[in-house]
Parts: sequence; structure tokens; C-alpha cells
Amino acid sequence: MPAPKNVLLIVVDQWRGLMLPKLGADYLKLPNLDRLCAEGVTFRNHFTQAVPCGPARASLLTGQYLMNHRAVQNTIPLSSRFTNLAHELRRGGYDPALVGYTTTTPDPRHTAPNDPRFFVLGDIMEGFHSVGAFENRDAYFGWVASQGFEMPKTREEIWLPKGAPGAGATGRPAVIPKELSDTAWFTERGLDYLRGRGGKPWFLHLGYYRPHPPFIAPEPYNSMYRPEDMPKPVRASSPAEEGRQNALLDYYVHNVKQASFFQDGKDLGSDMTEAEVAQMRATYCGLMTEIDDHLGRVFDYLKETGQWDDTLIVFTCDHGEQGGDHYLLGKIGYFDESYRIPMVIRDPRAGADATRGSIVERFTETIDTMPTILEWMGLPVPRQCDGRSLLPFCEGSVPADWRTEVHYEFDFRDLHYSKPESALGVPMDKCSLAVVQDEKFKYVHFAALPPLLFDLAKDPGQFVNCAADPAYAAVVADYARKMLDWRLGFAERTLTGYRATPQGLEVRAA
Repeated sequence: MPAPKNVLLIVVDQWRGLMLPKLGADYLKLPNLDRLCAEGVTFRNHFTQAVPCGPARASLLTGQYLMNHRAVQNTIPLSSRFTNLAHELRRGGYDPALVGYTTTTPDPRHTAPNDPRFFVLGDIMEGFHSVGAFENRDAYFGWVASQGFEMPKTREEIWLPKGAPGAGATGRPAVIPKELSDTAWFTERGLDYLRGRGGKPWFLHLGYYRPHPPFIAPEPYNSMYRPEDMPKPVRASSPAEEGRQNALLDYYVHNVKQASFFQDGKDLGSDMTEAEVAQMRATYCGLMTEIDDHLGRVFDYLKETGQWDDTLIVFTCDHGEQGGDHYLLGKIGYFDESYRIPMVIRDPRAGADATRGSIVERFTETIDTMPTILEWMGLPVPRQCDGRSLLPFCEGSVPADWRTEVHYEFDFRDLHYSKPESALGVPMDKCSLAVVQDEKFKYVHFAALPPLLFDLAKDPGQFVNCAADPAYAAVVADYARKMLDWRLGFAERTLTGYRATPQGLEVRAA
């Protein structure tokens, strides 16, 4: 009998793409991810298609660009006409399990208006079998209480620092101990699921909330890194100077509040001093190491049970984190820090032995994840998928027609927690930007604002907008053409795989 095909899809939240020791972040202590990188392939230039969580995860799990699935922000519905990774796995005989969340709002055309899923940021994408849901936090907080921990009046106070509340970035530990952290809970739910499989093939989406804010870590992770060892923030001389680049950037620089990132945060994110940014980054790294420790538990279990060499492991993320660069916190706008994400693939097959420990420099995208998993499992890739399988890179070959650029998008319409649409006076349907980026240039096209162009060789920090410089006029025109070519080539095409002929219906290859 053939060996069972198992897939472990690890999806962390808000993890910046280059923050792996394999990619040069040697100040990080991530021995288990180091082990995964040594046995797999690491992708340096891997980008998500959208931010924040809901749009990013829609692209990850449908294989589509934002312009096609159109779940453009948290709380915006995902059309039920699209398939997704879970539905395709079910067609292949799998019952796809999910720990974590997908921040998916259901299609209101097929859902009652009072459905509770419309009263939260999102729920689990249809098709997945939840074995550890986190969207409303009830299961996690219930577990914490069941362990004998005295819950505070407000549940989220477990993410306050011990002692008197401070005001933002701190090296003090969280109230919650490491044994009861959300990272520990996710891991327990994943291991419970794996222990119950009894040798049957499985697919597990193992999601983690971290290093997503609030940026506070339990002991000993709170003091594992020194602020003075953190990279300096990449930002202009002042918030006002930073904001002069673009009206949308100026809005975020002067409106993103620390309260969204620290349980006791005050003031604006752009008010943070370099010392405060350094402390925040040290805590952020501690949250990464906490995840790494728990991934070690999962990896060890797979090895102890003889499943390590039967399991495809994919480690990736929904989106990045600004982390104080350009005076921003969170995942917003158009800078690389929000869009470049990690991607590591460990293909256990002998055909991948020659590439173990290698780094791929070519541009890859989160929409490539679904085709990669389906191809590895021997299942067809739906025509709706805009991405392509990354397995050739694991097998030591690069397709001759592989992409030479990446594309990502952002929608900045008004939401209950952010009002750039109103502040800028831009119509809702024009609150959008799209980026085309290659090794030389980055072009940002707005529907209702002037474009941006960055010469990446001269300006890797992306401070100088060259779009209005006559010396770059030909470059702007060329990259605007690239943008149009991309949209024409990838506009939603689900039914264009079918064509009526005199002989009947013809089905074209995906």
C-alpha cells in the first residue's frame, strides 16, 4: 500500500518575512524552524496578496488575487461561488481540520442576516472542520478558566503586564503564564487532533495567533531578547516628514493608535521613541520563539510516531507587520514590511533531497500555496487559482515562464476602526491601490490618488517617490503597462475554462 499523505499547514499571524535565521536574522533563537529550513526549501521573496487577516487568508485559501475574490477587508463577505482548499481536499477524500481562524465573513446572499457570524470580524471558512476555533476566543478563555486560573473581570486583561499597567511597550511578562498562553492552547488542540487520527491520512491547518498583538509575552519569553540588539526602525526624520510622501500614508501616520497593539497602550504609534520600538521588537521576537518551542513539540510528535517522512510541512503566514518602520504599526498601506511573509516547504519525498537547505530567490506569492498542496496530494488544481505550484523548486527546477514580479493590493475603505475613506474624501469603490514590484522598481497605482514609484537599487527603504520625476517617466509608463497586463491576464476567469463548440462543451486546461 502507498504511504499515507499527510499535510501540516502551519499559518502564523503577522510574522515578517525575513525574520528567520536562515534569511539573515541571526539574532533570533528559532532552532525548530532552523531544522525545518535545513530539511526544506526557504523562499526569500515570498509575498502575500493583501492585508489585513481576512483578505490575506482569502487569497491563501482560495488561490486568488484580491481583485478576484473581492473579500477586500475584514468583515467583507467572501462569495460562496468560489471553491477553496478545504472543499478541494474534501473532493479528494480528506476531512480538513483547522486550528485557529480564517477571518471569513459568509456570503449574505446565502446566509440569514441575523447569523452570528455577521457580528464578529469573521468566522471559519466553509469546508474546514474546526478542532480549535479562536474567532470569538470563547474556547480559549474557557480552557484557561478550566485550568484553575482566576480570570479577570475583562478576559483580555490576561494580556496586561504583571504589576501596575504601563503604557505600551514593556519588557514585563504577561499576566498569563506560558503554560496557559494562546500559543500553548493552539498546540494542544493540534496535538489532540493528531493523536486521534489512528494512522489515517490527515490534513491539519495549524494556526497560531502570534506574533500578532497585543505585543506582550509570558515568562521567560518576555526577557529572551535585549532591545539594544534589535534592528533600528527604518523611518524618516519625523512623522510629518514621513507623511509628506502620500496622503494615505500621512493619514495612517497620524491616526494609528497604540491601543490596538498593547492592552494598555496610549497615544499614537508614530509617537513611539526608538527605545520603545526596540522594546516592542524584543517582545515580538519573544513571541516568535514561543511559537518555535511549541512547533518543536509538534515536530517531535511526528518523528516519534513515524509520520515525519510521510508529511508535507508548509510554514507560512497571512501578512507581515510594520513594527515601527515608517512610523507605522500593523499591516497597512503599501510597504514591504506588511506584505513580505515567510514560506518554508519541507517535501519528504526523495525527489526533494537535492534541494534541502536551499533558498529560493525567485518571486513567489501566497496564492501559490493552494496549488502546491493540491499537486503534492495528487489532486487537480481548480481553474480559479491564480497561483502556481512551488513543487518544482523543491525538486530542483525552475519553470522557464516563472513570474519576474510580485503583485499585491490594499483596500482602505472606511471600517468601524479606521476612516481613511472619509478623511481623504475618496469614493468607497476607489479606495484601493495595487503594487507591481520586481528587483529594480516598485510601482504603486492608486484608483484616486497620484501613483508612487521607488527605485529600489537607490532607495531600498522606499522614501523617495520618483513618479513625478521626468527622468523616470518611461519607467512609470512601463510599470503602468505591467499593471494593466497583469489585470488583463488574471481577471476572474472561473468560467473561461469552458467553451461551447459545434461538438459540444469543451473544457480547457487550468
